[in-house]
Amino acid sequence: MSELEISIGSARSETASGTTEAGLVAHRIETRHGRDALLRRVIATADVATVLGISLVVLLSGGGANIALLLLLSAPAWIVTAKIAGLYDRDHRTLRHLTVDELPWIIGWAFGATAFLTLLTAPFPSLDMSSRNRLVVWGAAIGLGFLFRATARALWRRVTPPQRVFIVGDGPLAEAVVRKLELFPDIHAEVVGEVANCNDLGDQLDELDGVDRIIVACSELSEEVLEQLLPACRLRGVKLTVVPPTRGMFGTATHLGHIADLPLLDYNTWDISRVTRALKRAFDVFGALLGLLVVSPLLILAALAIVLDSGFPIFFRQTRGGEEGRPFEMIKFRTMVRDAEAMLPELVPLEKLADPMFKLPNDPRVTRVGRFLRKMSIDELPQLVNVLRGDMSIVGPRPEQLDLVERYEPEHQFRLAVKPGLTGPMQVYGRGELSFAERLAVEREYVENLSLTRDFRIVLLTLPAVFGRRGAF
Repeated sequence: MSELEISIGSARSETASGTTEAGLVAHRIETRHGRDALLRRVIATADVATVLGISLVVLLSGGGANIALLLLLSAPAWIVTAKIAGLYDRDHRTLRHLTVDELPWIIGWAFGATAFLTLLTAPFPSLDMSSRNRLVVWGAAIGLGFLFRATARALWRRVTPPQRVFIVGDGPLAEAVVRKLELFPDIHAEVVGEVANCNDLGDQLDELDGVDRIIVACSELSEEVLEQLLPACRLRGVKLTVVPPTRGMFGTATHLGHIADLPLLDYNTWDISRVTRALKRAFDVFGALLGLLVVSPLLILAALAIVLDSGFPIFFRQTRGGEEGRPFEMIKFRTMVRDAEAMLPELVPLEKLADPMFKLPNDPRVTRVGRFLRKMSIDELPQLVNVLRGDMSIVGPRPEQLDLVERYEPEHQFRLAVKPGLTGPMQVYGRGELSFAERLAVEREYVENLSLTRDFRIVLLTLPAVFGRRGAF
């Protein structure tokens, strides 16, 4: 195929100039391994910087120069502990790996290293770590470890070319793979070729030396295809990812487990426990109070900017559909002209929408200040009051207008099973760039796998999504 010929053209030219095929394969494997090794070294350097940062925090907080010096000397132990926790080996195993995904392991790593340091200093009264010092070390390790690792990965993506991806398959599955690569640049990959017929690999397997990863996205996947691909990928050091062909059958509420060599798929079919709901509510109240305290100066500045730009009112109130479809009054900063609601039918005839959702990338009703507030999602911050009231949650599906909720089909009703959120899967997985079907898919995945850990993950992912400003209208 032409795409394949283009993607491997450089490989063929090297072979034609005298490089043997075996040497070319070895060169490609070394290059791929070099990328992974470089990432591991960059992350290890970030961990060393974390130890240096912890030492500085301890010194500045009055923990003592002896403890700070001991932390510096124990840097190799921190690296070994991180290796044991698997913190250097996860990036190359999956197509997309984020620092936020390894937060539980970072917490465990910080705890283990702090415990080791405590045991090390116990025989020496002059070095004995107090409870305060242990808490400082543990907290600094989590915060700095997360920050430096995320920065290290961002720098690595800047200095290394994207991994070259070859797609095997066509149709909706292959299109979904391409779409995800477009939506998530942190995957750091580009499609360099594809073959549509999954059963027509044949001699083309010998021409895959110029790619770093093969993604199989076939509507029908046979064992023969994997039997061809697995040894070919092992020989060349090419990573292999398979998208399950029965995507709809598997759904999002599945967990893969094993009993000996028998793989099992378990489905989440049970109700959310009362404890989980109580913890989520506690997280909402604490997060809303803390958020209002932290952003209060920003709220004042935003209110002042709105008044100076277009006068009063400062806030916009609208009835939205909440949990179980119950209506509630949602509060936002006003980002449109005062008669925006009256102008809507002229811009968007709701009764003619194909889907119960709409987004206007260039809405003429948005004011100058409002456009900036929307880009930075500042207009949503007053909804922290809705969270305190119990109408909304920190994390959940976005609340829709009541007249759109009334148009929901039965397959859309799952969005109303939980409270709508200030942020949510839509905000971190594409924002306004998502189609209605894509939005439903990511929100269903959230609702079917609800947990406090997932809420915390989405909150952390919201910050780069906001500052990246992609898909914000």
